[in-house]
Amino acid sequence: MRRILAILLENEPGSLSRIVGLFSQRAFNIESLTVAPTEDASLSRITIATSGDDRVLEQIVKQVNKLIDVIKITDLTERSHIERELLLIKVLAMNEKSRTEVKRITDIFRGSIVDIGKQIYTVQLTGDAEKLNAFIETMGNETEIIESVRSGCVGIGRGEKALRV
Repeated sequence: MRRILAILLENEPGSLSRIVGLFSQRAFNIESLTVAPTEDASLSRITIATSGDDRVLEQIVKQVNKLIDVIKITDLTERSHIERELLLIKVLAMNEKSRTEVKRITDIFRGSIVDIGKQIYTVQLTGDAEKLNAFIETMGNETEIIESVRSGCVGIGRGEKALRV
């Protein structure tokens, strides 16, 4: 089962490596990992997307929670949440037909063209993983994809409850 974990921890050197180490010790794959400071510069928030055996993941969550730098950990998949990724993708747009098609597909997926070169368009798109995968597949059928980069999953719980101190 796919899980999204949100971790609030002290912004200290080595904090991230200790958390990632717990996953690697258990041979548990991390599908995506995002980390950034919060509104409080002394704290960071990590979002980890992973999938696998629920029993092993439960052990990892308990061990992560015991780390001294960790303030709080929550499994976002257990409650209503919003998740997003950012995609930047360069596509070939050599002629008027391909340029028009890139613009049309970008508009359908509610993306935006953020850079235009002589033959290359760079598109920015946000959404869940399914939306981004569908965009890549559709764009790949219409033109050549030169390069792409994804941010990885970030998530936040819906409603009043918040991950904070």
